[in-house]
Order: sequence, then C-alpha cells, then structure tokens
Amino acid sequence: MKGKQDRFNGDSKVLHRRAVRTPLLGEEAERGFHEAMMAMADARERKADLLADPDVTLLDAYEAEFDQFVESVERRFRHISGEDFKEAAMAYNRGERNDQTGALATYYSEGLWRIQQRTTITDMLFAPLILRYPDSFTVNIRFANGYTTQKSIHYESPEHSSENLTEEHAETYYEESLYSQRRAARYLRETAQIIRDEFPDPDETSFEERKYGGIVAAGGRRGSVFSTMLERVDPAPDRFSEPVTESTLVQEGPEARRTERELLFDGEFVY
Repeated sequence: MKGKQDRFNGDSKVLHRRAVRTPLLGEEAERGFHEAMMAMADARERKADLLADPDVTLLDAYEAEFDQFVESVERRFRHISGEDFKEAAMAYNRGERNDQTGALATYYSEGLWRIQQRTTITDMLFAPLILRYPDSFTVNIRFANGYTTQKSIHYESPEHSSENLTEEHAETYYEESLYSQRRAARYLRETAQIIRDEFPDPDETSFEERKYGGIVAAGGRRGSVFSTMLERVDPAPDRFSEPVTESTLVQEGPEARRTERELLFDGEFVY
C-alpha cells in the first residue's frame, strides 16, 4: 500500500482502555482542532466519492483515507512536540527515552499501524471515539475482535472474494457489490455531516454551542464483506475535574463503555 509504514515493534497494551487528552487553550488551538475534524469529514466524503466510482478499487478508497489520516496525525504531533512521531516512538520502544512525548508517539504509531492492516486482516474492528470537552478533547483509538456493530451497514468487495463463480454469477455478484458500495458511499456522505455538526467552526459559533461534542465510528471486514458506522456521542460533563496544559495519555472515560454497550460490538475490545 502507498504510505506503508515500517513496523516499529510496539506494544498493543499502550492502546488498551486509554486515550490521548489534548488541551484547547486559546483561539489557535480551537481552530486547529476544528480544522483536523473538518479534514476528517473531507476524507470521509472523498472516500464516498471513490467508493461510488466503479473504476476505483475499494483498496484505493481505503488507501486515500489512510494517507489523509496519517498526514493529520503527523502534522498535529509535530505541532505539539516539534518532533517526528515515528522517530520518537522507535526511541521510546528501544528504551532510549521515557517521557510523555515518547509515550504519545507510541500510542499513535501503534494505532496507525493497526489501522493500516484493516484491508488485509479479517475480523478486526477499528472503533475510534473522539470527544470534545470545554477545555480539551480526547482521541481513543480502539480495536475489537469482530467486524461489525448492530448499527453498521455492509458492502461487498469483489477483490477480496475467494469464491469461484460462473461467468453469469460473477457478473451478478459484481453488480450487486457495486450497488452495496454506492449505498455505503451515500451513508459516508451523510455521516460526514455529523462530524461537521459536532465540531463547529469556533469563529462562527459561541463557546456554549461548541464546548461539548463527540463521535464514535466503527469499520471492519470479514472476508469480502466490509462494515462502516458513525454516530454522535454525548460526552460525560463530569469526566475531568482538573485542567490539562499539554497532551497526555489518560484512561478511557465512561463514554467508551457506554458506546460498547449501546452498539453491541460483535467482539470484545482487545486493544
């Protein structure tokens, strides 16, 4: 895949039941967070366009989305720390450093490497949770055994199918797969708007309108069947009692367990 990363031999335990909390101190931070969320919405709409195009493979659609996500993480990490997160993660895992920046880099690197495997590994569900609070936001990178939720929609990828079909059945299967991808594309466009609604422009909204917001998403694969889901989440207003001045790893909040129960993930969270 384009943009493929070297494996840095991290530890999946760094992801388990943890999130990154980042402060929102001042107008620049607010705008930076909003821009990152809009880039996520743009990437979702771009993926929708590619899925709806019969001349573009599903792998190309996922690759474009992943490249945008990597670019966003790299840009934000460099803005926060002034460092390259891949190099910081490798140094942290070699035992050459033991600081918060290295721990954050390891969290992101482990997450990105696993996200990249989604099209090659079956029964691994990626289920990120992003929450906005008055003075900060959290990003929880989660993975579960399984491939879907009770609210996911599904679509087929002929290039991932191992079925030996007759010419007639193969043509029917291909057309049905394209239909399912167009349906998924419509869903992706609709849910991209949820991202825009939950994280509005700080220059166009009051603090009261934007101080809370949240989304949970999920995507996975079983064989040739892919799944996708995204919906809004209400952050717990009493989650944090202390302010934060720099990005740090924190334990997941009650919203994480709540979304697991409400969406009834078909597998247990393992990372």
